[in-house]
Amino acid sequence: MALNDLIADLELKKLVELVRVAETAERYEDMCKFVQKLVTMKSAKGEDLDVDERNLLSVAYKNVVGAKRASWRTLAGGFDDADEELLKKYKAIVEKELEDICNEVLDLLKDHLCKNVKGNGDETEVFYLKMCGDYYRYLSEFRTESDDIKKNAEKYYREAMDVAEANLNETHPTRLGLALNFSVCYYEILKEPEKACDLAKKSFDAAIEKLDTLNDASYKDSTLIMQLLRDNLTLWTSSQDDGDDQ
Repeated sequence: MALNDLIADLELKKLVELVRVAETAERYEDMCKFVQKLVTMKSAKGEDLDVDERNLLSVAYKNVVGAKRASWRTLAGGFDDADEELLKKYKAIVEKELEDICNEVLDLLKDHLCKNVKGNGDETEVFYLKMCGDYYRYLSEFRTESDDIKKNAEKYYREAMDVAEANLNETHPTRLGLALNFSVCYYEILKEPEKACDLAKKSFDAAIEKLDTLNDASYKDSTLIMQLLRDNLTLWTSSQDDGDDQ
């Protein structure tokens, strides 16, 4: 029995069960297929994903794309004892796989999920807009010749940041995670280190001021992201200082 036959007539509850089973079995590519079906089914009913379902979507694609990004970085690093032309062809195959899976999740986000929550001004809207920014950023890592992809990454991060700053408090993990990823995009993809440092510092300082408002549920997540923001700032400013010295 093929996967598509397995899920063809499943009701929503059973489909979500299957997504969880696939996650436990670490079958992340299956998980993506199941989540894709879940999104289209709920969207057809005019329903949004709940928080748990949304997190399953994120986990599924993050694991598949994360593994392929790691493979691509290894291949891009080069091999002393491998045929260069053969390696180039192999890398192109991995890039095609990466591009397909990134476009798959972006289609789900743009055609269904973002549309359903547009204008809500809530954490879910920020979450989906940030995901769009993330997957355009992943595409930008290897489709370096495409300015449109870079512009889309910045566009979605900017939209997410506008909604977050208007509606989420400074210590909210989703707002902090967005600031972290957007600043990385500025630094690594858009090659604008000053904007990267400015955003990271502004977000870190604003969260520090409101640290006493953190509740127990989000304390660990928020402080972890703040640490990452600070680590990046330290790294980026020391790189700039080294450049000035030279």
